[in-house]
Amino acid sequence: MEDTLSKTAEHHRDYTGAKMGMWLFLFTEMLLFGGMFILYSVYRFEFAAEFHAAAKELDRTIGAVNTLILLTSSLTMALSIVALKKGNKHLSLVFQVVTMLLGIAFLGNKYMEWGAKIHHGIYPNSEHLLSLGKGQILFYGLYFVMTGLHALHVVIGIGVFVFIFYFTLSGSVASDNSVKLENSGLYWHLVDIIWVYLFPLFYLIT
Repeated sequence: MEDTLSKTAEHHRDYTGAKMGMWLFLFTEMLLFGGMFILYSVYRFEFAAEFHAAAKELDRTIGAVNTLILLTSSLTMALSIVALKKGNKHLSLVFQVVTMLLGIAFLGNKYMEWGAKIHHGIYPNSEHLLSLGKGQILFYGLYFVMTGLHALHVVIGIGVFVFIFYFTLSGSVASDNSVKLENSGLYWHLVDIIWVYLFPLFYLIT
């Protein structure tokens, strides 16, 4: 009886520690992007007109579609956790695959958007970009850095999901041991939340 209680307590401590560790990691990510948001705010206040002019060149439709894609992926991620906790391993795996596919779709749209900008000569240190005003240069510099860093986080998230899918398939992630899936879900939700802020800041400037 004592051994059972001891194992239960140890399992609880491991679960709690894993969750706390993930939250601490997410806090450092928020600090990283938070600093960039502050920098963006300062430059936008100083070069409001030029930021507004530069934002008109971004494709709001693609930005909106990507927002919908990521919000949907957050839903499928949450559904995969719920399914696993209810013991439906197959359904959880399906939702994990859908989440990964949505992440890939997001990256595909971002690739096309960046490709269009590069085709028109708008990329860091390009001759065309350097011929624009200082505010527009800063806007596109922040745009490429912040959306590029966010895209990198999406790539990392998809990579993590590949391992989580394998762990779920092999049974090491299960209804009674789902912390890895839950933590990967927390990471993905943060990535989605960051985009929810990036979208209006770059695409919906008024």
